[in-house]
Amino acid sequence: MGQIRKSTNNPYTKVCDHQSTIFLILMALAVLGLAVVGLFSCSQSKEPSFLKIGLPEEPRSLNLWLGTDANSRNILSQIYQPLFRRHPETLEMIPWLAKEDPVFNEKQMSYTVTLRQAKWSDGSDFTSEDVLFTRQLFSDFKIPRYYSHWRIIEKVEAVNAHTVVFYLKEPSAVFLPRVMTAPMVSKKEWEPVCKQALATEKPLRFLQDYQVENPLGTGPFMLHEYQKGAYIHMIKNPYFFGQGQTIGNLTLGPFVDHVLFNIYGTSDVAILALKKKDIDYYWWDIQPGYIQDLEKNSDIDLHYNKKSALYYLGFNLRKPPFNDKVLRQAVATVVDKAFILDRILQNHGNPMHSIVPAGNHFWHNPDVRKYGEGMDQKTRITTAWKMLAEAGYSWETPPVASDGSLTKPSDIQMPSGEKMEKFVILTPPADYDPKRAFAGTMIQEWLRQLGMPAFARPMAFNSLLETVKAKHDFDAFVLGYGKLDLDPDYLSSFFSTKNDNPRDWNMSGYRNPEFDKLAATQKLTVDVEARRQMIFDMQAMLLEDVPYYPLYNPHIIEATVNKRFEGWVERVDGIGNIWSLCMVKPVD
Repeated sequence: MGQIRKSTNNPYTKVCDHQSTIFLILMALAVLGLAVVGLFSCSQSKEPSFLKIGLPEEPRSLNLWLGTDANSRNILSQIYQPLFRRHPETLEMIPWLAKEDPVFNEKQMSYTVTLRQAKWSDGSDFTSEDVLFTRQLFSDFKIPRYYSHWRIIEKVEAVNAHTVVFYLKEPSAVFLPRVMTAPMVSKKEWEPVCKQALATEKPLRFLQDYQVENPLGTGPFMLHEYQKGAYIHMIKNPYFFGQGQTIGNLTLGPFVDHVLFNIYGTSDVAILALKKKDIDYYWWDIQPGYIQDLEKNSDIDLHYNKKSALYYLGFNLRKPPFNDKVLRQAVATVVDKAFILDRILQNHGNPMHSIVPAGNHFWHNPDVRKYGEGMDQKTRITTAWKMLAEAGYSWETPPVASDGSLTKPSDIQMPSGEKMEKFVILTPPADYDPKRAFAGTMIQEWLRQLGMPAFARPMAFNSLLETVKAKHDFDAFVLGYGKLDLDPDYLSSFFSTKNDNPRDWNMSGYRNPEFDKLAATQKLTVDVEARRQMIFDMQAMLLEDVPYYPLYNPHIIEATVNKRFEGWVERVDGIGNIWSLCMVKPVD
């Protein structure tokens, strides 16, 4: 028998080979399809994401009208939302529950605000009626923090379910940053409570004492469970109006399903929990003593941001010796801010030159008078000595010798020829705020180099406030505002003559008719650029007259675990903000 061979030209053989190839390809595609389906199924059945955040203390209350402390506000800010809020980068006011910028009618003195198609967390519609009700609640109960701002409103009208017109009594520069940033509440939830409260002898107390079980909000999260002393469990609000929306060039989530707020009694315990990865973020300012240890941990990221804060040396302008502007300027000249930054803040902050912090970049005037800028301590003392000598102050032994060297001076004499009386620089105690206490001690030493009888004295914080703000019985003090509003209208509150009263805001007793005129005018100036120039002029005036001398602005330092979540939004006053809670997502 002859050998049988396959012909490579056999068409039947080619067809069979081709069919086999197709079969193999189809089988491969089928397997791949099953794999894709499997992966999709896994993604659909993935475990819900839990973002764990540490709080330093128990929130005072989850009743919006009572919970005004920082921990309460951190929780409530995820539930109750305003019509407008600030963009995290530009700090401009942008629509939030509002759909677009308000329309101003100068003739009618009115703002027309269009609302988004939003819902409350129970699925009911957020409408103009809720806005009108919120305004009436502020008025009926004179709600602290809101009523004083909303008094500029003459009336509010609802054009339709999603259009509201606010009629003002007079032009207002703070309509957007102070009025439109108030939280809106549900008429459905609060109207029955308000009716009960108004029938009592103390309506506001009744309202504040009301136990809120399931607060209705329009925010990204809603309350699920609260175990006092342990944790607060919040879940994603399925009706959040911002979900998937691009607001302020940011596409919002939230991208986590649950937020668990764990409550810790001390920073030591919370920092340990952070290092053990029991929490992903500690919602509090990290003190410098923890930083070196945290920097060594590759699983932890530290976030440094500027604060909207003011830490300063204040003077009593109502009596000698600090009723003399030249003396205040000389004191400002010898203060070594670089030393304060290096030795007291450990370089975790910035020297402060204006009353408006540099982080508030739109309103901050960088060109105010900067005392002692770039000088070493010898030059500071020499410059201050010359300023005082020209103003009539004298010494038997001056602080600067004829050859220009510094000497130990005799007691300084006033222009009247009398010795300057001993004066006290009040500070909080070191266990309350070591930075301010140490700053007071250093200022004492610098002033003694000019022969001034300065004595720094720590005082219990409440007593210090009573002495400075209520009694006006002081010479100088070191205090601070840890969280200033981003609108600089506080300049008017701190320094207007009309506020120079016991327990009022003008603690230094500053009186300047020109400043008062600017302060009153800027409140009524709707043109932002024109108002900005006025605010700049007010800052320059204050740094010339020096009722307060700005010292430093510490960084706000925060820590996050970088293994599970990313996307924290940096802004003035830190990453603890609603933008972060709307943008943070699990690490892929």
